[in-house]
Amino acid sequence: MLNPWRLRLLADLATYGTVRAVAQRGNLSPSAVSQQLATLERETRTALLERTGRRVRLTAAGVLLAGRAREILAAMDAAEAELRGLADEPAGTVTLAAFQSAVHALAQPAVTRLAARHPDVTVVLLELEPHESMPALRRGDVDVIITTTDFPGAELDPAIDLVPIAADEIVLVLPAGHPLTAAEAVALEACAEQRWTFDVTGSYMSGLATRLCREAGFEPSVICRFNNYMIALQHVEAGGSITMLPSLAIDLRYRVATRPLTPPVTRRIIAASRRLPTPRPEITALLATLVTISRAG
Repeated sequence: MLNPWRLRLLADLATYGTVRAVAQRGNLSPSAVSQQLATLERETRTALLERTGRRVRLTAAGVLLAGRAREILAAMDAAEAELRGLADEPAGTVTLAAFQSAVHALAQPAVTRLAARHPDVTVVLLELEPHESMPALRRGDVDVIITTTDFPGAELDPAIDLVPIAADEIVLVLPAGHPLTAAEAVALEACAEQRWTFDVTGSYMSGLATRLCREAGFEPSVICRFNNYMIALQHVEAGGSITMLPSLAIDLRYRVATRPLTPPVTRRIIAASRRLPTPRPEITALLATLVTISRAG
């Protein structure tokens, strides 16, 4: 009989590409993952992996079984959801992924409130950029994401349910006392000679900020790239640069000034989950909590 845990490891290998990545995801050692995959080969009496030194890749049979494994695991999840649906109280584990500024502003408060109301629900919280989280949701790696659809490649999918959460304004962040703080709103054209801090290359905010500057007619002079908004705020506070950030990312502990852009730039924040044949009560409870948190804010 096929072992669901080993099937999940095989499916993860097909998704993440290396034994080490699978081990990190499952909090296992690489040797333990390799041993379990070898056991799966013996159980199926089929060569599922091709080994070249320390690297492995799936054989044609491995690719086939990994695809079937996802279907089997999804069916098991659906069966568990149906059983949980018979109970009055939501229970089980939900994996929630959110982009950086939404983690502390939306995701963590929702997790805390959900734990108080439904203690049998466990939420695994991950930080993923919007361009990473939607593919992860489609693959089944996560159950719910907080993301934005305001970027290329975020096409709507009929298999995904979207729940509007909030509108988040993109603001200019300046050192206290900067000359541009004299204006109530700032046109980006006025920032052409400024030094900028951006998010890391390839991230949602890096792409958005670069595009907005270019649409304003200039190539930004980027002197710093950080994947942590707190570090970016520290750099701006020290007078080393200016930046653009979502309003959700602004931490009042830092002595910086914010100004809206003119014309204004606003992103739509949504929660998304896969459309399942049988709704999972714990996912429904999490989505409802996220909506409550966003309205309270």
